[in-house]
Amino acid sequence: MTKKAEIVIAGGFEEGEALVIMDILRRCGIDCRSAGLTEKEVTGAHSITMMCDKTLDEKTKEADMIILPGGYGGTEAMGGSGYLREVLLSMNEIGKYVCAICAAPEVLFKAGLLKDRKFTAYPGYESKITDGTYLTDLIVKDGNIITGRGPSIAYAFGYYLAEVLGADVQPVKDKMLYDHTFDERAVTITEVR
Repeated sequence: MTKKAEIVIAGGFEEGEALVIMDILRRCGIDCRSAGLTEKEVTGAHSITMMCDKTLDEKTKEADMIILPGGYGGTEAMGGSGYLREVLLSMNEIGKYVCAICAAPEVLFKAGLLKDRKFTAYPGYESKITDGTYLTDLIVKDGNIITGRGPSIAYAFGYYLAEVLGADVQPVKDKMLYDHTFDERAVTITEVR
């Protein structure tokens, strides 16, 4: 059965993170959909407008994984959404993967999901997020919560999320010349649970 993921797109989102992660997941055979927070057409932090597959709805909870890209505006919009908070809490409660990169771990903090958890986020967010333990690793997995540090980590984060969902990522890495560009030994990943 094909694994499903949804990536939430809110106005001011970090385009590179969202598109790279979604592209990698799709190439790895994951059914990854983009879900606009409130609308299907959303403009990112660098004035790139994206037409999402759908909007955030009850079916989002059926996915195996939800992913929040960073971007200051997108993070602020997602953090202020009571409905997204409900979706995150519901998915977390049943152990589905809840993932955030760059500034977006702040949304998980506002939803109360980082208490007693280890996480990473964009530098400076360690003073904004007062729950949990901030690590400087590039990717941190604590149980079903997975966080990434920042924009340049999008490729490593996307492949890691695909692996967590059971995909064989090596053929895709080979086709995308990932190993020719990135030294995987430099990608620090902490897995807690």
